[in-house]
Amino acid sequence: MLKNFFNQSIGQVCRHFHTDLEKGLSSNNASKLLDTFGPNEIKSAERKSLIVMFLQQFKNPLLIILIIGAAISFFTGHTVDGIAIVVIVFINAGISFYQEFKAEKSMEALRAMSAPQAVVKRDGNWTKIPASDIVPGDILKIETGDILAADVRLAEAHRLQTDESALTGESEPVDKHTDTLNGAEVDLGDRFNMGFMSTVVTMGNGTGIVVETGMKTEVGHIAELLATAEEPKTPLQQRIESLSHVMIGAAFTVVAIVIGIGIHHGMDLLEMLNTGISLSVASIPEGLPTVVTIVLTMGSQRMARGNALARKLDAVETLGATSVICSDKTGTLTQNQMQVMGIWAGGKQWSLTGRGFDPDGKYLDHNGVESDPQNDPDLTQVLTVSALCNDAQLLEKEGRWTVQGNPTEGALLVAAAKAAISKENIEPGGYDIIQRFPFDSTRKMMSIIVKDPSGGYLLMAKGAPDVVLDKTVSIRIAGTDKEKTAETAAIVENAIENFGKSAFRTLAIAVRQLAEGQLSLEPEDLEKDFLLIGIHGIIDPPRPEVLDSISQCSKAGIRTVMITGDHAVTAKAIAEQTGIISREKDMVVTGAQLNQMASEDLTRKAPQVAVFARVSPEHKLKIVDALQANDQVVAMTGDGVNDAPALRKADIGVAMGITGTSVAKEAAALVLLDDNFSTIVTAVREGRRIFDNIRKFIRQELTANVAEVSVILFAFLMMGDDPLLPLTALMVLWINLVSDGLPALALGVEPAEGDLMERMPRDKNEKFFNREFSARIIIRGLCLGWLSYFIFNYALTQNSSLAYAQTLAFSTMVFGQLWHAFDSRTFTSLFTKNPFTNPYLLLAVGLSAILSLGAIYTPLGQVVLGTETLTAKHLLMVIAISSLPTFFLSGIKEVFGIKFL
Repeated sequence: MLKNFFNQSIGQVCRHFHTDLEKGLSSNNASKLLDTFGPNEIKSAERKSLIVMFLQQFKNPLLIILIIGAAISFFTGHTVDGIAIVVIVFINAGISFYQEFKAEKSMEALRAMSAPQAVVKRDGNWTKIPASDIVPGDILKIETGDILAADVRLAEAHRLQTDESALTGESEPVDKHTDTLNGAEVDLGDRFNMGFMSTVVTMGNGTGIVVETGMKTEVGHIAELLATAEEPKTPLQQRIESLSHVMIGAAFTVVAIVIGIGIHHGMDLLEMLNTGISLSVASIPEGLPTVVTIVLTMGSQRMARGNALARKLDAVETLGATSVICSDKTGTLTQNQMQVMGIWAGGKQWSLTGRGFDPDGKYLDHNGVESDPQNDPDLTQVLTVSALCNDAQLLEKEGRWTVQGNPTEGALLVAAAKAAISKENIEPGGYDIIQRFPFDSTRKMMSIIVKDPSGGYLLMAKGAPDVVLDKTVSIRIAGTDKEKTAETAAIVENAIENFGKSAFRTLAIAVRQLAEGQLSLEPEDLEKDFLLIGIHGIIDPPRPEVLDSISQCSKAGIRTVMITGDHAVTAKAIAEQTGIISREKDMVVTGAQLNQMASEDLTRKAPQVAVFARVSPEHKLKIVDALQANDQVVAMTGDGVNDAPALRKADIGVAMGITGTSVAKEAAALVLLDDNFSTIVTAVREGRRIFDNIRKFIRQELTANVAEVSVILFAFLMMGDDPLLPLTALMVLWINLVSDGLPALALGVEPAEGDLMERMPRDKNEKFFNREFSARIIIRGLCLGWLSYFIFNYALTQNSSLAYAQTLAFSTMVFGQLWHAFDSRTFTSLFTKNPFTNPYLLLAVGLSAILSLGAIYTPLGQVVLGTETLTAKHLLMVIAISSLPTFFLSGIKEVFGIKFL
């Protein structure tokens, strides 16, 4: 059984599949093979029904407790309470359902990438069939512009190139050939005699023997990885789940204590059930799922304005916890536009400025001084030949420059354009192109014959430096054509070596004078006896803003790791230029080395590795696993099909919005609309701000819950054998959702703390509560609960009705929480923060106060909540007294520096 088709001859592959290059498969045999192997399709995972998806939302522990509370309310005749609780439950479940309804579509995106039609040889004739009917052994016809419909072993390749960047991360189109490769293991990007499903044919034509179809292809393998890659729970999900368990435990404990007290005092069971409802409602932050979702939504909208689109709301917060960013190189850290960075011409070294295809860049001489390239005849000739011996086109559309054709050839056109040299201003009255000899992977060069202005003939060539230098007889140095000797060749080789140290790909430029009688010769007879005039140094350069972005990440304690399918030398050079490699201990590991590395070794070494080069999709998953095993919160960026499984497996997948494939976007939680690495830094800042604000909201919410529970507990502990409830269940719901919910929501847009991007990433296992945070919630809550009980008991001693006393307690609780909202804005003290920097909070506090007064003074509010109209004296008294816990405790904290107050 053949395993690797790249190391098998064409004859061996044909015999294995019982096929023939001339006749292909018979229709009968193809039909049988289709039954055996199945359709050439990417299978999609089964989807949950909408009903199941909706019902699963009720697994939330907080909602379960509320459902029990609602059931008891209906059972005991408190219908209004029950309806109110049910409405809250369904609002929470509905929001969660809507988010899950926008589910992943990665499999559909992969299927959409497959070619719908293909031309294969059946019964000796070329036949167009649906791509899904292709079977192993089919002979596939390959033309420029095709999307390959299956994995093939190439049988013919005429100047064939394919764009495999989405599959391997390789930024350049890959030259293909039919030669058998040696070695049992060859990296995917180096399998030059293979074509892969969903890759695009950029040039040439040929034929291939189909060796794998459907889920057995490389893309199918990625689809399988994508389907089996489990998405980890986000840090926010883990913390909310942990908080839910704490709340449930607290609710049962408090209810048990109160019922125990009630039984001790011989209270009526129905009254105890009513009290249990009030306590369960008081101890559960009903608005938590809703408000967190709203805060995350607002954060995602803010991110979108900064060109970061959050496809999953939890991703908004997860970014703030990120401790390592695994970044693809091509198109993410780099511009995904090949660019000439240096030119050796006539013995002189030049460097170029400018970005991508922008022709407005400058030329700098070896001293770094800006110079006019047209003042140097040697450089001018190199650029002229580069522009003419070129099949690409430089186009301007809507103010943006683009290259049509091979990216490397486009880079040469841009370099020439920066010197005001182009095909258009050379050819009229200058050089007339008589014949072209296109690039060939065997010759490793391209050449043209031109008629020069003097009437003579000139061969212009560009190609691999080693090949051109080998065919060279003289070298242009300082305007003089010198014979190639060991000494002059060493000058060229030194230039090539210097470019290589910067990981530049090199391309040699040469010319040769021809006699008219030589024009009919074959290229093999013409492409020799060259005069070598220049060397280009070409690379896909880093984005200019990446260096600063990586520096900011470093200051924020976030490590950047490059994971790429490109070669190690190129990847290392980009990593050094961008600051990813900045320490001696930073390692570069290749895919071949990963294959030899046990999981334990990779886990141990992963924190020191700065670059993973020449890696496959499986490698990326291993890398993410290894980093997560070190308790890292991993953000994985990428744009290709090969990135999709790792994007899903990572704590947060970040896809490129412009260059990214649809598969990558669907697998990711965040999409960068501008493909800009620096946008990640902005998103991290926003994620950290949002986490801070969620903690502020939780502090505000739980302080109210502690206050509500404690006021009932104080009543049961202090009022003897016949305790009364200071708050009804609906009053508690009102406080949680209106007087608490609106200010808490406004805390979600609180401006960032000053030290936000100077902190180390928080531990992924860190809970919402530390000692200071927990103590502050409990102390503030108990103080407000005691104060509310004191006001309630005071009213009863003044012979007020139970409803009036409850209204006073309700008002104290409402206004106490509104004052507390200003202290919840900061982790320091309310005296250190300007109260007017968050106008939304001022608006929310004012609106909550007005609505709560409406609940006290309007007939509807009195009917629903059971309130009574308060006198002006009592209302003013409540507003003043309810501020005491906030200002008194904050003052003590400010004066004495007691952090937990």
